[in-house]
Amino acid sequence: MLIDSHCHLDYFQGEDLDGVLARAAAAGVGEMVTIGTRLSRSAEMRALAEAHPNVWCTVGIHPHNAGEGEVPTPEAIVAEANHPKVIGIGESGLDYFYDKAPRDRQQAGFRAHIRAARLSGLPLCIHARDADEDIANILREEAADGAFSFLLHCFSSGRGLAEAALDLGGYISFSGILTFPKSQEIRDIARDVPKERLLVETDAPYLAPVPFRGKRNEPGHVAHTARVLGEVHGMGPEEIAALTTANFRRLFRKAA
Repeated sequence: MLIDSHCHLDYFQGEDLDGVLARAAAAGVGEMVTIGTRLSRSAEMRALAEAHPNVWCTVGIHPHNAGEGEVPTPEAIVAEANHPKVIGIGESGLDYFYDKAPRDRQQAGFRAHIRAARLSGLPLCIHARDADEDIANILREEAADGAFSFLLHCFSSGRGLAEAALDLGGYISFSGILTFPKSQEIRDIARDVPKERLLVETDAPYLAPVPFRGKRNEPGHVAHTARVLGEVHGMGPEEIAALTTANFRRLFRKAA
């Protein structure tokens, strides 16, 4: 069984969502995590997960949305996570590519989410784009105040951030980007990530893997990313599925 560790099921509605979930099951994807991007929509995330036994969720504020209101307190984030189906915090992090929110607000929000992860004991899902140095520095600074678990999702950063995250005990998840012909550098980094720290995801509806590149992504397509990740590590489809599922359970302990 495969688990899509990061997707956005709220983009799919009604019969469309039913079809997405059915195709995921047919592709061997037994569970998936739908990710929070606005704290104000946490109830929606929880309801979506409640409605489907194989769906989990997280709560948090995407860096794109970090400027929309006050930076939440860690306690406010933790309060939204007090639910059996909420297994993680985020996604939060830094995005200096689009810069949709002021960088100081992104950084303050990121720290609040890290502290919420520490308070709750839930892992933090981290969005990183064109901000490797600041993300690594903030992770190190916050780790000095106490341990927390985290996942670099949809990894497309440099080797330095991967190494910094691994040094701090983090996990790394790979998306359809891993399958793109020009992503050899990402495949090289993936090869060097310890097997026990690997996860797979879709980030659906974005970043569909080859052979669906350019089309809408959905959780069932995670099998194609897993196949390439397995090839990078010299593992077959069943072996990489078992490995990444075990890693998911170890990181997202609430879903064990």
